[in-house]
Amino acid sequence: MTTAYHEWGRVDADGTVYVRTADGERVIGSWQAGSPEEALVFYQRKYEALETEVVLLEQRIAATDMPPAQAAATVQRLVQSITGANALGDLDGLRARLERLTEDVGQRREEAKAARENARVQARDIKERIVTEAEQIAAEATHWKSSGERMRELLEEWKAAPHAERSAEAALWKRLSAARNAFTKRRKAYFATLEAEREDVKARKEKLVADAEALSSSTDWGSTTSAFRQLMSQWKAAGRADRDTEAELWKRFRGAQDKFFNARSEVFSAKDAALRDHAEAKQQLLESAQALLPVTDIRAAKSALRGIQERWEQVGAVPREAREHLESGLRRVEEAVRKAEETQWRRSNPEALARAEGTVAQLRSTIAQLEAQLASANERGDASAVSSAEEALTARRAWLEEAEHTLAEFSG
Repeated sequence: MTTAYHEWGRVDADGTVYVRTADGERVIGSWQAGSPEEALVFYQRKYEALETEVVLLEQRIAATDMPPAQAAATVQRLVQSITGANALGDLDGLRARLERLTEDVGQRREEAKAARENARVQARDIKERIVTEAEQIAAEATHWKSSGERMRELLEEWKAAPHAERSAEAALWKRLSAARNAFTKRRKAYFATLEAEREDVKARKEKLVADAEALSSSTDWGSTTSAFRQLMSQWKAAGRADRDTEAELWKRFRGAQDKFFNARSEVFSAKDAALRDHAEAKQQLLESAQALLPVTDIRAAKSALRGIQERWEQVGAVPREAREHLESGLRRVEEAVRKAEETQWRRSNPEALARAEGTVAQLRSTIAQLEAQLASANERGDASAVSSAEEALTARRAWLEEAEHTLAEFSG
């Protein structure tokens, strides 16, 4: 057998196979089964198998989320396999590649550790928020139904949240349990108090119902109506009993109210019918009074009006909406008769006639004087005097017209 050489070793003439490393040559086997070239091929394949494992590990670490602990164990196993491996090839290069993988795995281990720590912090923050809200509900909540539902939701959120560091999670769970217990105690205490309050409300409303039923047959419409208003105010201020009791008591209370007010409505309806009849009678009297106008015979008009007024008072009350129309209509007739009487008196008063005649004569004399002054001012061309005279004449002529009208009434 002859010596055969390889890039990373050789086969000696006696069949001894060597591999070359940084530490020098190392015997990896003895070959007697064939030619030296076959030995080189055989041990090179062993190297290629190791290299394939390294390549696959590099690819797994680079392309997957292989756990750092598993990766480190695999790297360590391959390092042991390569150290002292009976293979022909760049064993130092494989170890260098594994060392780089060891550094990568270490970095990933630190990253994973940091990620775990960050996850624990986030989990602690999430559960801290859950606990804080639960404690706030336990201390402040008064809407028991919605708050109870929220407490149950917070418990489910706790269960779904990731785990925090064990000691922190234990402390937070203790606070959450305390908050849930405090909320339950407050809710039980509230409903116990509420039950007592409802019993008190029930007793008060039973008394109001009894009072209402006692008033339901009253015919004292005014005072009983006020009494029912007071009972209703007391009912609203009394609070609420439990649902079934409240419904039953309200049914009785409302029934007593309806009995009284229905009876009152029947009576008032009859009164309203009578009032409408009164209004119709007064409308006829008003039409009779209006037929007296215009007044031509004072004595006859006054006599007829007195009779109408007497019958008017005998008719009685009318509906409120008709009252103003009827009353104002009669007042207008009464005023017209009164004015006619005053006018007749003035006409028969000699002193008043003399005053009216004197006023007319005086105004006519004044107007004649002013007309003379106006003519003189025009002749002089005194514009100021003309304006003053015209203004005075306008006023006196208006007064004269009114005075002559008054005098005509006396003379009519």
